[in-house]
Amino acid sequence: MTVCHLEFLVEEPSTEAFLRTLLPRFLPENRTFEIHPFQGKNDLLARLESRLRAYAKWLPANWRIVVLVDRDDDDCKVLKRQMEQTSSVAGLRSRSQAGCISWQIVNRIAIEELEAWYFGDWKAVCKAYPRVPRTVLNRAPFRNPDAIRGGTWEAFERILNRHNYFTTGLRKVEAARTMGAFIDPARQRSVSFCKFYDAIMEGGA
Repeated sequence: MTVCHLEFLVEEPSTEAFLRTLLPRFLPENRTFEIHPFQGKNDLLARLESRLRAYAKWLPANWRIVVLVDRDDDDCKVLKRQMEQTSSVAGLRSRSQAGCISWQIVNRIAIEELEAWYFGDWKAVCKAYPRVPRTVLNRAPFRNPDAIRGGTWEAFERILNRHNYFTTGLRKVEAARTMGAFIDPARQRSVSFCKFYDAIMEGGA
């Protein structure tokens, strides 16, 4: 069955901004999408079951739901298990439970934050912010974008500050919108991004 529409539930406006510039560049032309931001991860998780129960009553067979949150300091396995349980209680078949056959919802986690996906394609960062050095990923702390310690948005901000970008503080929505226009999944080194991308591209052309 060809998927014709994706509903995204995301935790904040910066993720929405990122996806609104990223998705039109790669999704099939006949696949539409809508993005629903919440007021942070706690707000999304608190309201998730009721939102999914509402979807379960009317979701068309060729629509899919994508829930995307940051891991932050949570245990990834515990967080994923919580999201999977919420999907099941709401009456929706998750990708993890159904495999690749007629799933309705996929739960994805950006490890540890959205900005890790920027480190995963540093060439895109250099295109967006040309003064930033291309050699950043040669440094041990940044080689694995999903294992950067101390907060990825803080690390991203420090590097950009050093080269006279966002000198008064990282404007996360602006940066997300910019990076969504440059990220190339073919170059991506973040495993969590690749899992997210693989799921949204399933379902035919």
